[in-house]
Amino acid sequence: MALNDDIRLLSQVALFRELEEDQLRLLAFGAERRGVAGGQELFREASPAECAFVVAKGAFELYASERGSARLQDVAVTGTLLSELALITMVERKFTAIAVEDAEVLRITRTLFHRLLEEYPQVGKMVEVRIRDNIVAMATATTGMQQRFT
Repeated sequence: MALNDDIRLLSQVALFRELEEDQLRLLAFGAERRGVAGGQELFREASPAECAFVVAKGAFELYASERGSARLQDVAVTGTLLSELALITMVERKFTAIAVEDAEVLRITRTLFHRLLEEYPQVGKMVEVRIRDNIVAMATATTGMQQRFT
């Protein structure tokens, strides 16, 4: 695919939506496009996450272990960013991703993302705000569930 197609795809991802053209170009140029055959694993739950993936084509079923068996949790479609926190720090994958059909992803390494942050410090502020908003949303959701456990 053309670089411009990858830039357009990245501009639709929530984390990258506010990035400028040259910032998106840096990501798109440094990202690696990978094909994944239908039924093939993209990654496995609990494995180290050294990169994130943007679904470029197709869909992935996301399974998580629950009481000793894997249960379908969600389906990631085109434009979905998988393992977002891996762009910032070393984390474990929270689920197993399996291609529903032949699919393609953009692989964005932590090193590439850190380069973006170094060259464009304002992007770091954007990411900080997003992480803070996610933590607040998680805390709010947890508070709402508190009555179930009392």
